[in-house]
Amino acid sequence: METFYRTHAYLVEHTNAPVRRDLMDEIDWNDRLIGIKGTRGVGKTTFLLQYAKEKFGTDRSCLFINMNNFYFSGHSIVDFAYEFQRRGGKVLLIDQVFKHPNWSKELRMCYDNFPNLKIVFTGSSVMRLKDENHELHDVVKSYNLRGFSFREFLNLQTGMKFHAYTLDEILAGHEQIAKGILSKVHPMDYFQDYLHHGFYPFFLEKRNFSENLLKTMNMMVEVDILLIKQIELKYLSKIKKLLYLLAVDGPKAPNVSQLSNDIETSRATVMNYIKYLADARMINMVYPQGEEFPKKPSKIMMHNSNLMYSIYPVKVEEQDVLETFFVNSLWKDHKGNKGDKSISFLVDGTMPFKICTDNARLKNIPTVTYAMHRMDIGRGNMVPLWLFGFLY
Repeated sequence: METFYRTHAYLVEHTNAPVRRDLMDEIDWNDRLIGIKGTRGVGKTTFLLQYAKEKFGTDRSCLFINMNNFYFSGHSIVDFAYEFQRRGGKVLLIDQVFKHPNWSKELRMCYDNFPNLKIVFTGSSVMRLKDENHELHDVVKSYNLRGFSFREFLNLQTGMKFHAYTLDEILAGHEQIAKGILSKVHPMDYFQDYLHHGFYPFFLEKRNFSENLLKTMNMMVEVDILLIKQIELKYLSKIKKLLYLLAVDGPKAPNVSQLSNDIETSRATVMNYIKYLADARMINMVYPQGEEFPKKPSKIMMHNSNLMYSIYPVKVEEQDVLETFFVNSLWKDHKGNKGDKSISFLVDGTMPFKICTDNARLKNIPTVTYAMHRMDIGRGNMVPLWLFGFLY
């Protein structure tokens, strides 16, 4: 146990989160079992350590452990939790919980047997804590940690502390909001950098970002999808090829028959793989209003624009990148459906949006909101596209 305390103290002491994530204040930390999900690379480990540093410092009542530790190949979470709380432990932080066999069963046992112990764990976005996990669904509180928003990226690059706005606030007051931001920085100076490499925090590391992201994407497929969905290793190449083909095709309706021929599997399996890639936050599926999986989506997009530049950089269309940014920015709290011919997306079933690279040939329809690229300050129903990066 002393080894774990020493490791915890070292990690907490050397943790320095570049941006304080808003999720820290959204979580009800009074709950006894909290799950924090998120795609690989968005900073879940740092988030846990930052929580420990803020609330406990080096107080031994809080302990961070990682299921990658070989110790847990021979010991259960329940036994460890018992010993920890016997020594006065109050809060156990478990990173990468899904690496441990029977993790959900053991967490339930801890919840039932140790009423004075709080457990906060991180896991992959592929994990379905509420709708598929019968052991935990009635006791766990689940949250999602996302990659950096454009707002968070801008704060990091400029040292500012801009706060988030709701969609209603942006639509109603975008001119004043934009003027306030522009009085301090010029967002368009940073926007292309964000589209290329700003979503994942590891762009801060002194390594090649695209290589790092490709490595992370491989881990998403090899570990998050194969391990959690219990898919045999021999199918790995098919899932990777499918992701590549979807990226190369660009945002459009998938030709499921052609894809099933290309990766040599059934149409049903192709659709299942597409769902797994969406669960892993590698792609977004866009449907007409009223439809959803298992129906075929009307459009498949990369989950964020950074992925587009890493998977297939030779064919990155500006319009596709801007639409991907828009859908990703709204994805946290809003639902985007396929629009008709005159609009790009129908948001929350009522709000039509068109994403525009410029307004040279714009036929202005008063009921449509136009998200305009290369616009600093909007007017009326024309809103700067970058401002949607302030939704979280």
